[in-house]
Amino acid sequence: KERAKVSRISAKKTSNGVTKSGTQLQQLNNNNNYVCIRISMSTVSYMDEPSHRDDASHLAVQMENTYQLGPSKCFPVDAVKHILKDVLTNYLQEEKYGPELCRQMTKTIAEVVKARVKDLMIPRYKLIVIIHIGQLNNQSLHIGSRCLWDEANDTFASFTFRNTSLFALATVYAIYLE
Repeated sequence: KERAKVSRISAKKTSNGVTKSGTQLQQLNNNNNYVCIRISMSTVSYMDEPSHRDDASHLAVQMENTYQLGPSKCFPVDAVKHILKDVLTNYLQEEKYGPELCRQMTKTIAEVVKARVKDLMIPRYKLIVIIHIGQLNNQSLHIGSRCLWDEANDTFASFTFRNTSLFALATVYAIYLE
């Protein structure tokens, strides 16, 4: 008769952004009941990386083809520019340039912008958000980008922000998915 069995605890994501996994041993005691003994446990925190979300949000959804070759409504560039202006102004108005602060702010602002643009519920567009933050020190800077896209359906919106210490450039690319 089997007296012990080893099982793997599946990865569990908690509400505070911590993933736990491990191994446990179930041993049969004198009353013929299994008693759990944890052998090992590992914990990984993703709180520093705002792009990590619950695994449930990444599940693949099977959809049938719609054979729709163009968007049902155009991407609202003006509304997205307003979102960019609002987010950059709220987050950076009183901030002073600091390399570590700006590194964190680019991640945070990109996630906030992406969430607010997704709230507009524009179907079938893939969103790419790029944020540049730098020190304002009487220097010249040229930022360029190149994309391969469909001129009829794909578009972008951008906004530049400046205060006494730093500058920020936010760009949202909207790529239509057929």
